[in-house]
Amino acid sequence: MSEKEASKMGAKELSPIDVYMLLPRTNCKKCGQENCMAFATKLVNRELALELCTPLLEEKQYVKAYRKLWDLLKPPVKEVTVGAGDSAIKIGGKFVMYRHELMYANPTAIAIDVTDEMPDRELFDRLKKTDGFSYTYIGRELKLDMIAVRSTSNDPKTFKAAVKKVTANTDLPLMLCSFNSEVIEAGLMAAPKTRPLLYAATDGNWKDMAELSLMYDCPLTVFAPGNLKLLRSLVKTLLEYGVKDLVLDPGTFPLEGIAETVVNLTMIRRMACKRGDELFGFPIIGTPIVTWTQKTEAPEISMWNEAYLASILITRYADILTMHSTEGWVLLPNAFLRENLYTDPRKPVAVEPGLREFGEPDEASPVMLTTNFALTYYTVASDIESAGLNCYLIVADTEGHAVDTSVAGRKLTAENIAEAIKVTQVEKKVKHRKLIIPGKAARLSGEIQELSSWEVLVGPRDSSEIPKYLSEKW
Repeated sequence: MSEKEASKMGAKELSPIDVYMLLPRTNCKKCGQENCMAFATKLVNRELALELCTPLLEEKQYVKAYRKLWDLLKPPVKEVTVGAGDSAIKIGGKFVMYRHELMYANPTAIAIDVTDEMPDRELFDRLKKTDGFSYTYIGRELKLDMIAVRSTSNDPKTFKAAVKKVTANTDLPLMLCSFNSEVIEAGLMAAPKTRPLLYAATDGNWKDMAELSLMYDCPLTVFAPGNLKLLRSLVKTLLEYGVKDLVLDPGTFPLEGIAETVVNLTMIRRMACKRGDELFGFPIIGTPIVTWTQKTEAPEISMWNEAYLASILITRYADILTMHSTEGWVLLPNAFLRENLYTDPRKPVAVEPGLREFGEPDEASPVMLTTNFALTYYTVASDIESAGLNCYLIVADTEGHAVDTSVAGRKLTAENIAEAIKVTQVEKKVKHRKLIIPGKAARLSGEIQELSSWEVLVGPRDSSEIPKYLSEKW
C-alpha cells in the first residue's frame, strides 16, 4: 500500500471540544468532575471512562450522542478477549502508536507452545512450568498468559486428545494452531466454551475457519506472511462474512528477516493509529518461536535468538507472542521489558506513602525513611526482609521519585519529612526520637532535626549496607 493511498485515510486528532459538544453539558458533576469540559478533557486523555456520565446511559435523549461518543473514543486498535471466565485475557485496545503519547493498554500476552505429538511427560512438564512461572518485580507479579497447542500430526483425533490433556491441567487461555479446519474443529470440541484463539485463517482456508470462529464464538488469527495487501484483503472479507474479533499475523521472519518483520508490524500499527485504517485496527501476533526452525550449533543459540526477537516484537507492537523456550533467562528479561513498557509514562511507578513495619518491631526498634518510588521502596524492603530486621520504615510521598532526584527536585524536603513523621504517628510506637535517613539525603539532616525535633542519623547510600550500619551504629 503506497503512502498516497494511506494518506486518503487520515484521521482527525480528537480534541476535548469534539467530546464536549456531544456531552449533556449540564455540569451535573455526577461523573465526579466540576463540569462537562473537565470530564471531556479527561476522556480525551483516557483518564476516565465514558460510562461515568450516567445521563448518557440513563436518558433516552442522549442515545445518539452516546453512540457517537463511543465511536469517537474507541481505540484505533480493537480490544479482543481470548479465553473465558476469570482466566480470560484482553489483547489490543491500543490508543496510540508511541508510548510517550499515552499509556499502552493490555500488556503483550506470552503464550508457550505444546504440540499434539509430545510425550505426556514433556507436555505436562511444559504446562507446569508455564503455570508456575512467577516473579515479583517492584510489587507486581509477573506471569505467563497462554498455552499454544500446535498440531504437528495434522490428525484431528490426536489433536483433540492433546487439547483434552491441556484443558485438564491448566486454566490458562488457549491458542489452537493448525491450518487444517478439521483439526481446529476437533480441538474446539475438546475445549467447548473456552473461547480459544484460532490460528490461523489464510487465503486458502478462510471460509472454513470463519465458520468455526462464528460457530464457537472465538477470535480468529489472519495469516498472510510478508503480504500486507493480502492481509488487509482477508480482514475485509472476514469482516463482511461476520467475524468481528480478529488478530493479525503478517509473518515473523528471524535473523536476516527481522528488518522486514519490524517494518510490517510498524506499518500495520501506523495505518491503524495514524491513518485511521480500521482494516488494520486489530491486535498483532508475533511468533518468535520461528527461530527454532533455523539450524544452530546448540539449542542455547536458538533460545538466545528467540529471546532477542521476542524483545524486538514486544517493543514493535506485538500484542501476543508465541514462544517455545521455558528457561528463565529467556522469559524473565522479556517479562521485565513488558512490565516497564506498559506503565504510565505520565507518572512514575509509585507505592502508597505511609508507615511500614518489618519483622516484630518494638519501642526500641530503629525508624528509617525512604521514598515512594516503587523500585526504591521494594529494593529497601527486600534488603530489610532478607536481613531479618525488626524496624519501622517511613515511606515519604515524593510523587514516585527516587531519593537523589527527590532531593534535587525538591520532592523530598525537610518539611515533608517532618510532616510524614507526624502523619504516620510513629512517635507513638517508639520511645526514642531518632530517624535514619538515606545517605543521598544527607544534606537535609540539619533542617529535618530543626523542624521535627528528632535526632537525624545519616544512613548508608545503598540499602544493602543497612544491616551492617545498624549493627555498628544502632
